Amino acid sequence: MSLSLATILSTMGILSGMGILFGLGLGYAGIKFKVEEDPRIPKVRDALPGANCGGCGFAGCDAFAAAVVEGKAKPSGCPVGGESCNIQVSRIMGVKPERLARRAAYIKCNGNCSKSVFRYDYYGMQDCAAATQLAGGGSKSCSYGCLGGGSCANICPFSAIDVVDGICRVNPDKCTACGRCVDACPRRLIELVPHAQYVRVGCSSRDAGKTVRSFCEAGCIGCKLCEKACKFDAVHVKDFLARIDDDKCTRCGECITKCPTTAIRKNRNTD
Repeated sequence: MSLSLATILSTMGILSGMGILFGLGLGYAGIKFKVEEDPRIPKVRDALPGANCGGCGFAGCDAFAAAVVEGKAKPSGCPVGGESCNIQVSRIMGVKPERLARRAAYIKCNGNCSKSVFRYDYYGMQDCAAATQLAGGGSKSCSYGCLGGGSCANICPFSAIDVVDGICRVNPDKCTACGRCVDACPRRLIELVPHAQYVRVGCSSRDAGKTVRSFCEAGCIGCKLCEKACKFDAVHVKDFLARIDDDKCTRCGECITKCPTTAIRKNRNTD
């Protein structure tokens, strides 16, 4: 049965009227229940780099900005923005900027293809988490070494990591210390260290020296020659692995000279 023109127009009028009433109601509710935003939040947000990387510990830049204004985060909490961002946000909040020490990610492994022993050739998915599910936890004989799958490189929003000769390497000039690569590494080889740290240990193995030598030419064998050579108590070997206390290190370089496997190396950024 066909509807008359009058019926159609009447129905359209009723629906239009209902739409207007609903719109007015929603508009009123929006005004009535509006939560006033602290004017400092958008100012802090504009001072941030907008990477939304989560390196601050929050879901993104918007969440971090709100947290700063609410006193749940420090103005210096954005690792990507660095010193300039810290100063801007601190000014907005009316506080004195904290002094920041620049940091960068460091992958504790020197075991590239020419230095390491491999159990088998791997041609599968280029992902470290997937590689660890294979026999032996990956193709590399050392169960602590970098697998070179590039999980850290794939997740880095700043293109600061490359796979070079079978292991991942960080470009510290591009690194913002956001920390996403730290969480992406299934072997926990990556840590954030001072950008200007003079000496670094490129190994994570806690195996005895004899075992390390059978797997890798560049691994720490726990010989303690570095510990004995350091006159400033800055080097200690624990669980067959050398560790450097950067606060005590005087950059004398004796530990580098004494290391028989070159596991301890000078940071090129300190030249």
